[in-house]
Amino acid sequence: MKKINWGIIGCGDVTELKSGPAFNKVTNSFLVAVMRRDAAKAEDYALRHNVRKWYNDANKLINDPEVNAIYIATPPSSHEAYALAAINAGKPVYLEKPMANTYAAAHNIAEAAKEKNIKLVVAHYRREQPRFKKIKQLINDKVVGEILFAHLQLYKPPLTKEELADERNAWRVDPPIAGGGLFHDLAPHQLDLMYYFFGPVLKVNGIATNQGNNYTADDLVAGNILFENGVAFNGIWCFNAAPETATDLCEITGTKGKISFSVFSSNTVTVVENGKTTTLSFDELQHVQQPMINATVKYFLDESANPCNGFEGAEVMRLIEAFVAR
Repeated sequence: MKKINWGIIGCGDVTELKSGPAFNKVTNSFLVAVMRRDAAKAEDYALRHNVRKWYNDANKLINDPEVNAIYIATPPSSHEAYALAAINAGKPVYLEKPMANTYAAAHNIAEAAKEKNIKLVVAHYRREQPRFKKIKQLINDKVVGEILFAHLQLYKPPLTKEELADERNAWRVDPPIAGGGLFHDLAPHQLDLMYYFFGPVLKVNGIATNQGNNYTADDLVAGNILFENGVAFNGIWCFNAAPETATDLCEITGTKGKISFSVFSSNTVTVVENGKTTTLSFDELQHVQQPMINATVKYFLDESANPCNGFEGAEVMRLIEAFVAR
């Protein structure tokens, strides 16, 4: 394989700016086909993004001989079926997060890729962004000493009735489709970063409840992780908070200081080292997935290692399920 000819299954919102255009901006990468069940929407996407082929049948896209790699960007409930179809067709897969709507489904995908010897990357794309790679470097270089614990807070106001009436939002709080609520949609980014920073997990537990009763999914989750290296993590996610209390903050505390950053709302990192405060700023990315797509293309072309394998993606799903277990 000398170049990657991509086919996208599920050309919805995430592909408009975050990922879709990046496939043609990475070296040796080309977007040649898209699929959406609604034929009119698939054709519209193809026309707007200058894609030559469009389908309303995923199997036709998967079996298109020109397509040699598949990006799956549908809601989580369909990830397993589409991923297994692509793997069985012998085509490498770039799979959106969360990897599936259950840990069992995610693990099944990872095992199938391993058994068939098909390359699989999970789109935990923040791993490849300069801001988070810098945080990992700061941790590895012990800039704030030995890491003791990390604390994460994400508080957001509830979705309005108007937002819930929009199908682009509604599916995210429909457990059969999304696996859960907004926690399942957003926390995979955060928990994968903790796993990326600190490695294998020794213990995990949590609680979850629905306080606002705005929909059936949980709107408050709290969880704890003890990593094998001794680092402790705790986080709380509230999607029923007053607007003025909205918070997006993670603090990693070490023996010599701390690293503070947001995951979703800022491009800065604050480092306190032996009483001295430094703020690092990073450019906003036009296409947030482009660095990960670049790394994925290199992996598919045997030029680099896997930036996030299927078993890592499945581990994030295991943590999520442990947090919300009844």
